[in-house]
Parts: sequence; structure tokens; C-alpha cells
Amino acid sequence: MSVPGNPVSTLTVPLRWGDMDAYGHANNTVYFRFFEEARIVWLTSLDLGGPEEPTGPVIIKTSATFLKELNHPATVVVETYADKAGNTSLDTYHVISDADTGDVYAEGYAKVVWFDRQTRTSTRLPDTLRALAAG
Repeated sequence: MSVPGNPVSTLTVPLRWGDMDAYGHANNTVYFRFFEEARIVWLTSLDLGGPEEPTGPVIIKTSATFLKELNHPATVVVETYADKAGNTSLDTYHVISDADTGDVYAEGYAKVVWFDRQTRTSTRLPDTLRALAAG
């Protein structure tokens, strides 16, 4: 499996029983929560974008491709990749796979825009993120 960008973070997360839907597999919204958690953990590890900071990330576009059913019990690995950086934005990708078998359940994308919380407008992407981007 190959996604664009540089690998920047890996997070291991258990699938909870309550994450299942009426069809007996993980609800599709759970994948987006996994992507979000991975992004937040990654950005926090860089000391960027915390709620007390004057600037931080917002998501303006996101998508997922569901490749395989995810059923409880399971533990997944969420890999995060930083790809193209613009003046105010960064393309990120995620891969969700099984921690034991390596089977890939989903791939995801999110365009992160750096946001000034006071002016409510986009602002320059931090140099730390720009340096991690693939191109």
C-alpha cells in the first residue's frame, strides 16, 4: 500500500464495542474519528495547534476509502503522512490497518488549513509542518 507523503506519525487504537453499527461492523464515522485522533496526537507531539494557541488546524476537506470491513474485537494502527504544503494548508493522508495482521481497512485524506482563531482567517502554515511535507 502506498500513499503520498512522508510518514510522520503512527497511532495504535482499539476498536470499541460501541463503535459497531447495526450491521456488525465499525460505523463509517469511526474511521474519521481515528483519522482525527491521529492528527491531533501528531500535532500535539509537535507542540502545535493546542486550544490555548492563537492559531491551529481546521479541516476544510476530508475523504475516506473503505477497503475492508472492520469488526470488533480489533486493534488498528493509524499511519499519518504529510504531503504537499501550501502557504496556509497541508495535505495529509492516513492508512488504517490491523495491528496484528497488517490488513488495510481504509485510507483517508484531510486538507488541513492553519487558522487564526482571533481573526477567523487562514494564516501561514507553521515552518515545522512545512519541513515535514513531501513537496
